[in-house]
Parts: sequence; C-alpha cells; structure tokens
Amino acid sequence: MAAQSSAPEVSSGVLAARIARVREAMGQQGIEVVLLSVGADLPYLTGYTAMPLERLTMLVLPQQGDAVMVVPRLEAPRVTEHPGVFSLRPWNETEDPVAIVAELMGRPSLAAIGDRTWAQFLVELQRLRSSTRFERSNVVVGPVRMRKDQAEIDALRRASSAADRVARELHAGHIPLAGRTEAQVSADISARLIAEGHDKVNFAIVATGPNAASPHHEPGPRLIEDGDVVLCDFGGTMAGYCSDITRCVSLGEPSNQVAEAYAVLRAAQAAGVRSAVVGTSCEAVDAAARDVIVEAGYGEYFFHRTGHGIGLEEHEDPYIVSGNHRLLEAGHAFSIEPGIYLPGQFGMRLEDIVVATDAGPEALNHVDHSLVVIG
Repeated sequence: MAAQSSAPEVSSGVLAARIARVREAMGQQGIEVVLLSVGADLPYLTGYTAMPLERLTMLVLPQQGDAVMVVPRLEAPRVTEHPGVFSLRPWNETEDPVAIVAELMGRPSLAAIGDRTWAQFLVELQRLRSSTRFERSNVVVGPVRMRKDQAEIDALRRASSAADRVARELHAGHIPLAGRTEAQVSADISARLIAEGHDKVNFAIVATGPNAASPHHEPGPRLIEDGDVVLCDFGGTMAGYCSDITRCVSLGEPSNQVAEAYAVLRAAQAAGVRSAVVGTSCEAVDAAARDVIVEAGYGEYFFHRTGHGIGLEEHEDPYIVSGNHRLLEAGHAFSIEPGIYLPGQFGMRLEDIVVATDAGPEALNHVDHSLVVIG
C-alpha cells in the first residue's frame, strides 16, 4: 500500500467550529446532509485524510444530528477520533459500505457530496436514493474553507517561507543551471523543497527557452544554454498546507525584448497584488494585472487566469479570473501569477501567494522579483 501524507493536526474545538459553520450554510441552502469522501473537505472537517482506495471512506454529516465517519475496518486505526465531533462506523469486508451510508443519510430531498468522490459511489448512492438530488459539497464547504483562520494563514506563511529559501538559492546561483537538463534542475529544486521542510513536492516546473512558452511544461531533456530565460514554478505541501512560487532567471544578460517584456510582467504582478483588497471582486484583481499586459501590447500572450486559491490543496477557491464576481474576504488566500508567453521564443511568469486581510493584501513570498541574471 502507498503511504499517505498526514493531515495537519487540528483540535476537536476547531473541527467542531468548522462543522458548525458548514451546518449553518447547509441550513441556509436547504441541504439536509453532506457526504465527504476523498479530497480536502474531509480532513478539513475531521483531521483525517482518506486513502484513495476502492474501499469507501465517507463522513455522513447531517444538518442536525450526529456526524458519522464510515471507514474500512482496516483503516480505522489510522483515524484520530474526536468524540463529540464525529463517531466511527468501521465496516467489514463482507458489508456494503454504500448501503451503510444510505441508511445513515436517511432519505433527504437534497444532499451535497464531495467534489472528489469516486463516481462509482455516487452512482450506487443514486440507485439506493433515487428521490434524493445531489449537489456538490463545494456549495457549502467551499466558502467555509476559503476563509482561512490565523492558524491556517500561519501554516501558509511557513510553507511560503520555505519555498522562498529555495528560490533564493536559485537566485544566488547555488542551483547550477548551465549545461544541465530541465529535468535535472527540477529534481534539484524538489530535493531542496524537502530539505526545507516540505513533506512532499506537488510540482517543480523548469522550462527553458521556447519551452517556457508552455505554462505547464513538463521538465525534460533540453539542456539549459546561455541566453535562456529559465522559468521555475514549484511548490509542495508542508504540514498539510501548500506553497507555490514562480521566479524566472536569465542565463546571461537578457535581450532587450526579454527585458522589456519582463518589466511589463513585473508591473502587472505588482498591480494585481495591490488590487487584492477586501471587498474587491476576483475578476477585478484579474483585470488589474491583465490590463497592464494588454496596454503594453502583450495581451494575446497572457491566456490563463491571474490566480487560484491555495490552502490544503494547491488549487482551490477562490479563482482570480474574469467572470468570478466573488468579493474577496479577509482570510482568502490565492496566487497572483500573470504570464507572458511568446511561442517559439520564450515565456515568463511571476507568482506570489497573497492573503486578503482587513489591513490590505499581504504577500507571503518576499524573494526578489527581478529577472536575476545568472552567470
């Protein structure tokens, strides 16, 4: 069996408060029961991360009444019990866990089920509860998870600081680039993230030269050469919470075209961060960064959203994108990462994690935002 990274330790009091907030949202939306399996919603409310097995683990959380976690008996020893928050219902190999869940949930008119739940379990539940309409759990748990408490912000800050230390090593030339492949540099960055306290690496994009024009380029065998812009976008999970940072370096003095484009990018990223104040819409933050790039003539070369939420998952709500009218609230955490990508030539992106606070936007990454020249 594969090992699973543990969820962050959370007290019973914090879990109970989170469940109370979810139940309040359930009452407002007429949702009678929430069903959570694999994914980040389950550890957020219980402190337990379910392994992605064919054996069903599911929290049955009614709007009123006791919450019960249905869990394979062989997995039950991994669960830290929180009396008064939820109870355990271990199931044996000869039992039908979906039938157990169906019995516990009753016959609600409207239920919310975890966004990451395997389709096979939802299909079987729909067969057993054909009169129940199923909604995504994101409608009730999502807004609660979006508002990070101080402990979560502190965890994000520590993860970001660890990623910063790796980025500083990149800027200082301590991560060799010339003559190495993208894949080798990616492996080096990954090892340093672990050395700086991360439990796992979620991604370590290293894209050079024309490869950097593909935002999610997979590091490969291309050798890094003089004159290359090297885009490094990396992050991982540390004590349950994620980091994510992007910095670019130039191997040798950049061309005038690259330097000009990077100056535009840096101004756009700073504008996005400045605009991320409580009460501003997510799409307005996207526009603040995007408008700088458009006005400089690079609009067609910035074709992804400006940012994504971050927390227990590397990508979660709120998304900083046109069309998202959600207003930022204190405790929302997200990336600001505009990019400029010229096909066949070069690509660049600049990213910080930002938290919206009542005192203004707080950037959690503090590494130099310049296009640092290496060599």
